[in-house]
Amino acid sequence: MADRTAPGGALTLAEDLTLSRMGYGAMQLAGPGVFGPPKDRDQAIAVLREAVDLGITHIDTSDFYGPTVVNELIRDALYPYPADLRIVTKVGARRGADGSWLFSLEPSDLKAQVRENLQHLRLETLDVVNLRLGSHEGTTEDPIAEQFGALVELQQQGLIRHLGLSGVSAAQLTEAQGMAPVVTVQNLYNLSRRDDDALVDRCAAEGIAYAAFFPLGGLTPLQSETLTGVAAKLDATPQQVALAWLLRRSATTVLIPGTSSVAHLRENVAAASLSLPADVIAELDGIGG
Repeated sequence: MADRTAPGGALTLAEDLTLSRMGYGAMQLAGPGVFGPPKDRDQAIAVLREAVDLGITHIDTSDFYGPTVVNELIRDALYPYPADLRIVTKVGARRGADGSWLFSLEPSDLKAQVRENLQHLRLETLDVVNLRLGSHEGTTEDPIAEQFGALVELQQQGLIRHLGLSGVSAAQLTEAQGMAPVVTVQNLYNLSRRDDDALVDRCAAEGIAYAAFFPLGGLTPLQSETLTGVAAKLDATPQQVALAWLLRRSATTVLIPGTSSVAHLRENVAAASLSLPADVIAELDGIGG
């Protein structure tokens, strides 16, 4: 096996939970629209195995990717799982027959979704389960005690080790913390979309992993030009620069970029070693200004 040094360093959140800060988001292993089987199953398997060989110990997934397709690929590629691998999944949605995304937050169905994740991943206990609340475009302020409480029950039964939230507001995080420890928050955050600045800082202060997704989302043409220029100066890709900036945004920021290509996966991991001089950081900070 290749070097197991965690890319981007390792973040310890609990005695039994350490994640490589550069993780891997498995969503893109499914077919178009995150629906159905991959075009090339062997390549999907190869990407997952390469992620582990590169030192990634943090794989993000969900049973509604496919649906079930991605979790079954993870199982077929990696089971029996390496001792240090942590699989982070999420519940709160299902898929329609046409591939549509359907919120599904009834407590009874959340419990069913957890059990389905366990079955398809071939696990007896899930390392982390995120409750998916908001969409990629924003969060709500709805109370979440009933939904989060369903997951707390399963944690108490030993089916879940740790709990997290996805698409969450600061108020919802506070509400959940009043019920059980929260180890991860997974929200939209990147160079140009910084609505969560205060939440990123709060997570760092409280020792909560902040998983930023869509690292290039929402860039305007002018912002893209700035990023491209910085990347050219550093002999890197824009994606690598955006990922490197996010890793340096806070001590508890973790990344879950996705790809169905081994070459692209290696590029993403290389971003964890990219050095950003102070003047470059200042230029990148200006993108979100």
